[in-house]
Amino acid sequence: MSAVSGFIGAIGNTPLIRLQRLSDETGCEILGKAEFMNPGGSVKDRAAAAIIADAEERGELQAGGTVVEGTAGNTGIGLAHVCNARGYRCVIVMPDNQSPEKYRLLEMLGAEVHKVPVVPYSNPNQYQHVAKRLAAALPGAIWSNQFDNTANREIHLRTTGPEIWTQTNGRIDAFVAATGTGGTLAGVTEFLKSRRRAIRCVLADPPGSSLYAYITRGALASSGSGSITEGIGIGRVTANLEGVPVDAAVLIEDPDTVRCVYRLLYEEGLFLGSTSGINVAAALRVARELGPGHVIVTVLCDGGAKYQSRLFNREWLEQKGLAQYAHIPAGRAPIAIRSALVA
Repeated sequence: MSAVSGFIGAIGNTPLIRLQRLSDETGCEILGKAEFMNPGGSVKDRAAAAIIADAEERGELQAGGTVVEGTAGNTGIGLAHVCNARGYRCVIVMPDNQSPEKYRLLEMLGAEVHKVPVVPYSNPNQYQHVAKRLAAALPGAIWSNQFDNTANREIHLRTTGPEIWTQTNGRIDAFVAATGTGGTLAGVTEFLKSRRRAIRCVLADPPGSSLYAYITRGALASSGSGSITEGIGIGRVTANLEGVPVDAAVLIEDPDTVRCVYRLLYEEGLFLGSTSGINVAAALRVARELGPGHVIVTVLCDGGAKYQSRLFNREWLEQKGLAQYAHIPAGRAPIAIRSALVA
């Protein structure tokens, strides 16, 4: 028999998917690491399992304990799954501007969810600070602290980076990823650079984040007023991101993100979220900068089901002025078949 051990054993070893239309268009091999195929549905399953394992090993998390986290959703979903598998309570603090599907999913998984208003990180009532205080107030609880807990970065150094290296047979010219905590970008970059320093590692950033300016100009500064993306973009350098040898950054506006999300759906058959869209848009830009013949890897972070009421809702997109970028190819629009259905 060939079997893995439960939910945690099923995390990782996700395939690389060749994005055929985009690869043919650029003359490069554009490959997406299919992290949406993790058992909890996102790349954050890796960090969630690693953070809990680390807390167990250090004796901080005991049987029947509680895991508390501040998250935009996917890390919380991963933690809820792992807590169920390991027998812990899960308490999640989230900003109140995330997609409704995320809140419902977390509650269905048994997590206790607390919504808090969106405020800057400098405000003591920002969701990460609230989570830290909650953990300190609950007996037997830990704060998983995904942003500054470097177990997050280490799991990508130990697993995601080596997987990409092996799957490409070392034939990789660039790695491109957006970042929230910094764990995925940092861990993969550190591993790839240890194998070949010339591999170009690029941060993809949405409007409203400060990391594009940090990488390109050396100082944190917000680029634009905000974005429809969820869970990425940040106004500080986390412990996970600190010291990472990133080569460049690209700023991806929302129209390009939406356009790529819909291209992935209608050209590649992949129903994915906005972070996958920004990652692929950035990979396209890097491919065009490098020219034909290069291999570019990015991350397909999570599926699209958690964003149906927004990213895949034409009325919502129209309110955001983005509906024209959600292109449905000719021949895919609804057709008039009512007369054939009704006798």
